[in-house]
Amino acid sequence: MAAPRRDSTGRAVDVLVSPVLTNLIGLIGIVTPVIAWLAARGTTKNALLVAETVIVMMLVGSHIWLRKRFIQLRRANNLRDMDDAHYYDLVRAKLEHELVSDYGAVADGHLQVYASEVPRLSVMLVQTLLESQSQPQRILASDLTTDPGLLTRRREYLAANRQLLQAGGTVNRLYIAYERDLVREDYARSLLQLIDFQREMGVTCGLAVRDRLRADQAVDVIIISAAAALVEDEQGDADYTKGRSTVHFKGVDRWITRFESAWGNGADSATAALRTYENAARRLLDSAWDEARIRQAVDTL
Repeated sequence: MAAPRRDSTGRAVDVLVSPVLTNLIGLIGIVTPVIAWLAARGTTKNALLVAETVIVMMLVGSHIWLRKRFIQLRRANNLRDMDDAHYYDLVRAKLEHELVSDYGAVADGHLQVYASEVPRLSVMLVQTLLESQSQPQRILASDLTTDPGLLTRRREYLAANRQLLQAGGTVNRLYIAYERDLVREDYARSLLQLIDFQREMGVTCGLAVRDRLRADQAVDVIIISAAAALVEDEQGDADYTKGRSTVHFKGVDRWITRFESAWGNGADSATAALRTYENAARRLLDSAWDEARIRQAVDTL
């Protein structure tokens, strides 16, 4: 997808701040006083010096006006520093267009977003993955699941996930839960309802016990292909009145490695742990909840 279309004002500003025009005016500003001092006639010299003064005033005035009237964004020093330059450039263009707060840091390959901006940005990242056709068309997500019902209320994000899955992409979601929560009947019921919903969409689900993970594995993160990682720095609430996250466009492989180490494989995988837990939990939910029996199942995870 091409970058957002620029209007006539934007194109005019690009011309005014272009290096070619700036260099041309600067060159005129240098040449003019030289000619003035070489001129034999006083009238010519005075006229050229006046012209020099006008040029300098125009440069200063133009600089002040542009800084006050328009936001000048920093550009990445080298697109090749980004793990997926094409994907990064598309997101950067969208952020410039939509004016997400504190977006200037995106030039460094890292962007902090706050509260209500987080769900909007997460949707943008998934949609951009589809548009860019970056490979793999995949999302790896780990969720510190203190409230299983929270994800079901993120409708736009879920819709973007569904669109990716329908286009042939994949989503692996790791639910990270505390042992004390997994033994609760209300939590188990809510978690399994969420998992049923996700599986119907086509999401591959896994489970990990928070108490048994390293601190660097127990992180809320959405990894978009090998291009970006949206990491939750401060947990938000259901109303998006608080919370802070960072998008990393560099060093994404570090987050992929952490996710894969928590996901595991074979008999020790997160999918196997989820099967063990849900087999025990569903039987107890269908009969009578027994905390001692479910705790035995959780102890084997």
